[in-house]
Amino acid sequence: MLGGKAVAADVTVFAAASMKNALDEVQQAWSAQKRGKVVISYAASSALARQIEKGAPADIFVSADLDWMDYLSQRKLVNEPTRVNLLRNELVMIAPQSSKVSLALRKDLKLAELLGNERLSMADPDSVPAGKYGKSALESMGLWAQVSNRIIRADNVRTALNFVARGESPLGIVYRTDAAAEDKVRIVAAFPGDSHPPIVYPAALLAESRGREAAAFFNFMKSPAAITVFRKHGFLPY
Repeated sequence: MLGGKAVAADVTVFAAASMKNALDEVQQAWSAQKRGKVVISYAASSALARQIEKGAPADIFVSADLDWMDYLSQRKLVNEPTRVNLLRNELVMIAPQSSKVSLALRKDLKLAELLGNERLSMADPDSVPAGKYGKSALESMGLWAQVSNRIIRADNVRTALNFVARGESPLGIVYRTDAAAEDKVRIVAAFPGDSHPPIVYPAALLAESRGREAAAFFNFMKSPAAITVFRKHGFLPY
């Protein structure tokens, strides 16, 4: 667990940063049932997967893409029969709430000109799922070459969101759920679904999971009550 030592009854979840608001609410619903303590660590899926690979104690992993779950599966660190595709998401372009920018995401967009002397905020396109999706979308639309050297490479999608929310970047690429969680930004355009690989959140118990309470919380994450919470925050069930 990050940030402290868990007691034996704890359930430790490593989850993609974009899940924070929704999964925190799911956790609260679980706690209201007087069940065991759940500790959730949020970061980029890439960072979490590498921590798990190095032995970080966790019971459940939720990734923002299939690649990093596959990475752990290939290393025999996932309890394979439990693996499910839990949620879907969408990719959007955002601007500060006060911005007057208007754009349409199409091949003739002068994206570099819209940035002026500033940079586009996005998660690291080399490793973080949101950044990889963003790069794929821009490449498919012929826009990546304009901005490939004009990127703020954030360590996760919530950091990319915060750069725009604070006005440190005029435009950013995040998930729709991130934009919904921050009232200091607005969505200026949505990327076509066929411009990038489907945004899928796989979840699984890990091979070293500690037992019944972890399995119970994992099942709760898949329950209709939890899916209702995820929907409220903008996620789509798989």
